[in-house]
Amino acid sequence: MLRNKVYAFVNAAVTSPLGYGKTFFHKVNPIDKLSVQQYCAGSARCLSNCQQRCDFNTSTTPNQLNELKTHSSQHYPSHSAPSINQFTTRSHNCGELRLTHVGQEVTLCGWLEFSRMNKFFTLRDGYGTVQALIPEDMCHKFNLDTLTFESILRVTGTVQSRPNGQTNRSMPTGGIEIHVSGLEVLNEAKKRLPIHVKDHNRAKENLRLEHRYIDLRSRDLQHNLRVRSQVIMKMRECMINEYGFVEVETPTLFRRTPGGAQEFVVPSRKPGHFYSLVQSPQQFKQMLMVGAIDRYFQIARCYRDESTRPDRQPEFTQLDIELSFTDREKVIELIEQVLMKSWPYSDNPIRGPFPRMALAEAMERFGSDKPDTRFGYELKNLSKLLGTQLTTPAGVRPKDFRVYGMLIRAEEAEKLPAALKKTLEEIAKKSNFCKFTQSKITPDWSAGPISRLLGKESAEALCEQLSLQSGDLLLLGWGKQTYVQNMMGRIRLAAYEALEKGNLVPTRQSHAHNFLWVVDFPMFSENEETGQIESTHHPFTAPHPDDAAAFNTDLKENIYNIRSLAYDLVWNGVEIGGGSIRIHNSQLQRMVLKDVLKIEHAHLHHLLDALESGAPPHGGFAIGLDRYVALLCNAASIREVIAFPKSLDGKDPLSKAPVPISDEEKRIYHIQVVE
Repeated sequence: MLRNKVYAFVNAAVTSPLGYGKTFFHKVNPIDKLSVQQYCAGSARCLSNCQQRCDFNTSTTPNQLNELKTHSSQHYPSHSAPSINQFTTRSHNCGELRLTHVGQEVTLCGWLEFSRMNKFFTLRDGYGTVQALIPEDMCHKFNLDTLTFESILRVTGTVQSRPNGQTNRSMPTGGIEIHVSGLEVLNEAKKRLPIHVKDHNRAKENLRLEHRYIDLRSRDLQHNLRVRSQVIMKMRECMINEYGFVEVETPTLFRRTPGGAQEFVVPSRKPGHFYSLVQSPQQFKQMLMVGAIDRYFQIARCYRDESTRPDRQPEFTQLDIELSFTDREKVIELIEQVLMKSWPYSDNPIRGPFPRMALAEAMERFGSDKPDTRFGYELKNLSKLLGTQLTTPAGVRPKDFRVYGMLIRAEEAEKLPAALKKTLEEIAKKSNFCKFTQSKITPDWSAGPISRLLGKESAEALCEQLSLQSGDLLLLGWGKQTYVQNMMGRIRLAAYEALEKGNLVPTRQSHAHNFLWVVDFPMFSENEETGQIESTHHPFTAPHPDDAAAFNTDLKENIYNIRSLAYDLVWNGVEIGGGSIRIHNSQLQRMVLKDVLKIEHAHLHHLLDALESGAPPHGGFAIGLDRYVALLCNAASIREVIAFPKSLDGKDPLSKAPVPISDEEKRIYHIQVVE
């Protein structure tokens, strides 16, 4: 009866997703590699022109892959395992034992996960869990009932198959158990640990972050951190062994870079002089190009002092790449190859090249510069039909005025929760230079209240153009073009999330392969708060060759129409990386900084001097590894793929940093605290 009890076991072993090295990654069939290369070669030219409309199959069923269950029991092809037990006092780990090991004498080390009746217990380590049985004639030698869970044990015994009918098929080691002959308590855990290691009903996140050293034993974090390690390893192998890049470490302490986010300031012993922690290695990698390190990369640590969101941390990691004598097409092809070669799920490989879409089209159809193309419900531009009927919000010029609509058909609209209306109104309230309304279609809709807003004739024309039917829900927004596009993009996402929760539409699959390049960004944008001109990406981004001539004409008229050679990579509605071709001409770089952005550039003399010293054309890209791995692992937050992350407010619950410093330290660094 006791044997029939089902314990909660960690689904992890050397042959499971928690394994190392080749046991986790599978070699791609050479035929698959060939087909990818042929496909890239055959499609590169037709996709290089981003003016072509990018049509997505937004129907979920044919476009989605089956959801990848990271915790399911999977049978991976056998590979020679790395020697993960070498240099340790164990013979095996807790996740690797199988029926093929029956009869072998083994030594295991790990954490006591569960025990009962001083006879049965489970031992867990970072690779899995195994069940152990103390024989009747040995029970008097050990006393597990008084031993705290999470204590460290060394167990010696013989591998035996479980009795018929008592195999646990849900766990990799479910066919065997260890018959214990020796047990040693290496370190007993204290009573009443602050958190428990379990998959369900976990402690609140702040408490888990405070005791991260315990939380790291959980199945999810073990899986995520090992996936992260393997992906980065494969990226390194690809960059160095296949493409001949050189890994170069660049300084963390530097000086402030113009534009971008707020930087962390680091005091020095020289009064009034400070370092800044780098936002990225941008200037260094450009100077490496000047120095003939023409194929650079690094796994770079970067820092930004900004409010933390679920996909942001004050310190983060990126795969940083730069190369000389290249162009946009070649950088894009490189990134696609790196992602394909480092993709961790061989049973669902990704294929290139990825589709592309100009930013203008992405905003027009999806209301976002990182569109989620896993579903439809695209925006409809109704400006020609309704532009003269709606009141223009204050501060919006007629040439910038746009009207967009989104339609939810009656079958789904009738089942939407009432709370959605308030959610959409809250989104609209936070949007400047915009107005919004939602209207349910009735048989006499065009003659009802909507006629006061649109006029009866326009309402009837709208009914005909959109084929409106009774019960349909029309979401309508109007205002300044970029503002109303962004507002309607957020409304589109919120509406679809509500439809998903009600099981009214297909659920978006987290591992769908909806990769998308967004290109043709404007080189300059208007700051929404100050109205000043700023770089859309950063001040070192080169202009599109077709628009470069605008710098020789009246910039004031054309400033927001100049496109750049910037490109972002989006996966399932999340930006996972961005890059650009850089300005390599010092005269143009000075013009951008001084005449357009009005940035004092004396502190950039080192970079400007470098550009005058023989700078080759160059460009690059950076993949946000925290965000990318979080998507790979289907994690709710990037904090779930970082060993010791900061909390939502940017603090460290583990060490309580940031903390005050002593008066002596303040004196050394010439710091005076101003309340």
